[in-house]
Amino acid sequence: MTSETITIRGAVLNEIGAEAPFAESTPITVDTLELTGPGENELLVRIEAASICHSDLSVVNGSRPRPTPMLLGHEAAGIIERLGPGVDDLEVGQRVVLTFLPRCGECRECRTDGKLPCSNGSKTNEVGTLLEGTEHLTRDGETVKHHLGCSGFADHAVVDRRSVVAVGDDVPPSIAAVLGCAVLTGGGAVLNAADLTADDTIAIVGLGGVGMAALLTALAIGPKQVIAVDAMPEKLELAKEWGVDIAVTPQEAAEQGLVADVVIEAVGHPRAFETAYAMIGFGGTLVTVGLPAPGAMSEIEPLKLTARAQTVIGSYLGSAVPARDIPKFEELWREGKLPLERLISNTIALDEINEGMDALSAGTVLRQIIEFEHTDH
Repeated sequence: MTSETITIRGAVLNEIGAEAPFAESTPITVDTLELTGPGENELLVRIEAASICHSDLSVVNGSRPRPTPMLLGHEAAGIIERLGPGVDDLEVGQRVVLTFLPRCGECRECRTDGKLPCSNGSKTNEVGTLLEGTEHLTRDGETVKHHLGCSGFADHAVVDRRSVVAVGDDVPPSIAAVLGCAVLTGGGAVLNAADLTADDTIAIVGLGGVGMAALLTALAIGPKQVIAVDAMPEKLELAKEWGVDIAVTPQEAAEQGLVADVVIEAVGHPRAFETAYAMIGFGGTLVTVGLPAPGAMSEIEPLKLTARAQTVIGSYLGSAVPARDIPKFEELWREGKLPLERLISNTIALDEINEGMDALSAGTVLRQIIEFEHTDH
């Protein structure tokens, strides 16, 4: 690791499980931190844009416990400013997408072509370090943990080479940011886990950022029918504007007996899972990408799985291999088939991070983008 240290400004979660509204309890503070330079197989990225994802909120509210203090943010993009030793396939000045589950390429799980998350990446994400166990953040001499190997809610980040994927200069920072999580997770579930075809019908249960990314990907493929399911009328209206065939509440879906060949569950709540499970058609597949709170339980009827030859698949990060799949989504966006701009609700300042968490918790937004001013070091 280099001895050079720069001063950055970032959003640090000081405690988990604070009471909402977070704008009042302020569990996140925007602070000055010290960031040491990149070591072997690492790089320094000047963050241009980051977006707030439910996985960030899940750490804040305690659903996904992580060590604190932690510099949050995992859905981000920026420009490479410095390469550490051993990084010889990227260049300073390239735009890169940060991805929250690095793949070591060596463990058994990495040999499953995206079906299983990297075991080494999962372990280091849990303890708040980069993939090789390194730590680069301090605040007034105290170690600050990395969030999912990224810590993108700051003007700079040091990340492992395996935590980034390069994209073209024509991809705006905000679009590049959502490619790293919302699109990989939602779109990946459609392309990788479900293997949706033009002959299928598909239902998307839950129209948050991930669900809407799945919906946009489904519309790009053009199946026989697209069904959107959500409890919020505003999101159903948005789905109609985007071109779905049917947009209904969970109750309406049950009353109408709606079923599909492919069902994507993108909420992370037991009742949403049950709604999605009830919508699996004969021989159909349910892909669940939502992350419920630990211990949350759902009820299903096992006989239905057997008698109707149905399948339930868990898909983490859309069963994606970021280096393989981000270029696919990038090209679909470039061709005009995947209008990812629709996922962006608004732009906020870093200092509004607690308010942003409240808005996400209320379900009134898809993706809020934090844009960073470029500061020379």
